[in-house]
Amino acid sequence: MRPQHADAVLRAEDADAPAARRRELSDFLRSRRARLAPDDVGLVGGHRRRTPGLRREEVAELASVGVTWYTWLEQGRAIRPSTEVVESIATALRLDAAETDHLHALAGTQSYSHRELGRCVTPQVRAILQALEPCPASVTNERYDVLAWNHAEAALVGDFGALPESDRNSLWLAFTSPTWKRLLVDYDDTIRRMVARFRSNMSHHVGEPAWTALVERLHEASPLFREVWQRHEISGTTTKRKRYLHPVVGLLTLDHTILRLADTPDAELRVYTPADEETRAAMERLLAG
Repeated sequence: MRPQHADAVLRAEDADAPAARRRELSDFLRSRRARLAPDDVGLVGGHRRRTPGLRREEVAELASVGVTWYTWLEQGRAIRPSTEVVESIATALRLDAAETDHLHALAGTQSYSHRELGRCVTPQVRAILQALEPCPASVTNERYDVLAWNHAEAALVGDFGALPESDRNSLWLAFTSPTWKRLLVDYDDTIRRMVARFRSNMSHHVGEPAWTALVERLHEASPLFREVWQRHEISGTTTKRKRYLHPVVGLLTLDHTILRLADTPDAELRVYTPADEETRAAMERLLAG
């Protein structure tokens, strides 16, 4: 059965990528306008408001654009803003750097690629994965598809090779795998960050079938994903310390680092380095077991 929430899901059968991008732009602008109060931007609140957030005319005034023009943009009409106008709107809505980049991508004022993400992992990169042990490491694309991994990664989160290829996706597993939910100590924060980065990456691929299909699949499988997705949070790449509670070796504290691969620019090398000697010793025991 297909999901009924058409406003939240970009349908796979929608071949009109520009129209899909405009809908996503509309949703994003409304969500960011709704989170601001007049006091946040130096405006007098005035009478009680029926709905939270700024009014469209207030955003237009702050951005120095016409009210009708801004309304059309938020309605998803086929208009083309300039880079300068998008910057003005980002400033008016108090967007951070990642959100501003996301807005530019959706508005078409930033270069983006419609290429399908590369799935080729070279023998040299596979050798690096093995050489990194006992540090867990993997190669993923911007959609969180796991393309290659080492033994330490499999020992930490499970063997991706035992899964159907369609399930070898970190975002999918984070929301649907009971094992992953038990492993991730800071689960709520982790999934929020993952969805925010995924959404930021997706601004370059709105309307592309593989991305759309994954969003639809997650909507159908996870009420929690639907809730987090509706927040429209955006995040860039960050280095972060993560904690795992492994059933065999106990608590592991690992520093997560993301590296871009020059030969495959759409892929990333993700490395988890032990943050302390106890974690390093535990990873070595896990690999030896």
